[in-house]
Amino acid sequence: MKLVGIAGSLVGEKTSQVVHDVLRVAKRIDKQIEIELIDLKEYDVEFVNGSPLAYYNKDTWYVVNTILAADMIVFGSPIYQASISGALKNLLDHFPIDAFKSKVTGIVTTAGSDKHFLVSEYQLKPILAYLKGIIPRYSVFVNNDCFNDDNEIIDQDVQKRINKLAQEMITIKKRTYSV
Repeated sequence: MKLVGIAGSLVGEKTSQVVHDVLRVAKRIDKQIEIELIDLKEYDVEFVNGSPLAYYNKDTWYVVNTILAADMIVFGSPIYQASISGALKNLLDHFPIDAFKSKVTGIVTTAGSDKHFLVSEYQLKPILAYLKGIIPRYSVFVNNDCFNDDNEIIDQDVQKRINKLAQEMITIKKRTYSV
């Protein structure tokens, strides 16, 4: 089983840290899981223009195909102006309908205000559902106050939610493998 984490921010480290923590916990739960973090700030994912994937650059091709090959995906986004990041939305626009069929698609978001905790419910969940992702009950929202100066999560409730998300993603995927 392969779990790919997507850090959908082009600046900062908080979203990447939360996604990395989900990957780390999943690996601790099941040592057989292969994990990979794709931090969008490290790739030049081109803007969608309607062309087939083969017409895009090497980074775009790599990121899209790595995600398509995964069994589970955790999408992380900072919340900007009450919305997911443009970088993540652009990446999601590269995928055809049914791209995430039979894939467990977890969600983590970070923001500077608790007022943004429902953005994943109203923006990211509908996109993942449209692409036929299996969406766990748990998602993780992290306020910037939950990090220390080294961008490590210091809030125990957040750590518990990360553990619940990782566990639920693995449980769901194992159930779909046995069906």
